Amino acid sequence: MRNVAILGSTGSIGTQCLSVIASNKDKWSVCALAAGRRWEDLLEQCSLFDPDVVSVADETDAQRLRELLGGNTEVLSGAQGLEAVATHDAADVVVGSLSGGVGVKATLAAVEAGRDVALANKEVLVLAGHLVRRAAERSGAALLPMDSEISAIWQCLEGQDKNAVARVLLTASGGPFKNASTEEMERVTPTQALDHPTWDMGDKVTIDSATLMNKGFEIHEIHWLFDVPLDAIEVVVHPQSILHSMVEFDDGAVIAQLGAPDMTVPIQFALSSPQRLPTNADRLDFAEIGALTFEAPQTDRFAALGLARDAAMEGGTMPAVLSGADEAAVKAFLDGRISFTAIPEMVADAMEAHETLDDPDLDTVIVAESWAAEWVEGRL
Repeated sequence: MRNVAILGSTGSIGTQCLSVIASNKDKWSVCALAAGRRWEDLLEQCSLFDPDVVSVADETDAQRLRELLGGNTEVLSGAQGLEAVATHDAADVVVGSLSGGVGVKATLAAVEAGRDVALANKEVLVLAGHLVRRAAERSGAALLPMDSEISAIWQCLEGQDKNAVARVLLTASGGPFKNASTEEMERVTPTQALDHPTWDMGDKVTIDSATLMNKGFEIHEIHWLFDVPLDAIEVVVHPQSILHSMVEFDDGAVIAQLGAPDMTVPIQFALSSPQRLPTNADRLDFAEIGALTFEAPQTDRFAALGLARDAAMEGGTMPAVLSGADEAAVKAFLDGRISFTAIPEMVADAMEAHETLDDPDLDTVIVAESWAAEWVEGRL
């Protein structure tokens, strides 16, 4: 029995993770949960999983929970509460599924405390991959990919000579606007952008998938998790979302991981690895699928992918600027204040305006992220 703490328990990944745990109660129990402002959802989760400690963003919501839970569960709030969940003594594995950069401090604290961390929040490694990697090496904490494509690469590498990796081929669905013209993309609405063709995700990651920024973030993840050189990571568009990613080795062999577009498998594998447990995930019928297609990404229309790679190559504080500017620009788009095509334009302008600082500590990373978000807001 392993004890699980979840950062972002009421979000898309968090709720799916709890569903996996509920289906395997003999394997895992929930010891701590952290949510944002969905305190009513968290209350229901407490009734189902009886965690030792929970945390919410706002102290007013925390007080409501204390009154309703009656002292059976410790209720905390704010950044201190988030960190308490992340470093809970009973936790064997911490799931990092908070959206954006808000989870960086807590996730890093979990790694420093020696907790295994199942990563579903890309921004943690985008902002502070160098810090997370060093902390894991010091503490012995395992970094477990929970995102679909990154999990696929992990599975392809299992039992292989990692020094023999020639290329990592990272697949992208292409999003809802893969075949849209530039003029059509300029008229895209938030409702259209949130309608992803294959995956059901939270709003931020869905918009990032539509711009391909999400795929750019995954380049950072692959680099830090698997020590793959940036120039050995290639993105290939695969609209069916059946083949989740591939690894090519020095001898020319390519190993791929395939499966239905369902987060159950990567979530469960992150918690159960190296053991594989049964799931109710859809099985592939290859005769029905017929054909799998692949094509190069159109970087002229999806500039975010190139921006993310540029930020990774630059290093230092530039990835934090990439993430902070993107978060602010995506919010502005969802609020109807800028166009869809303005998202990468805003990010590019922020990156151009930033003077990179090398090897930043956590405080410097957070300042750079905040600066980028404020820079975008100041130009709206």
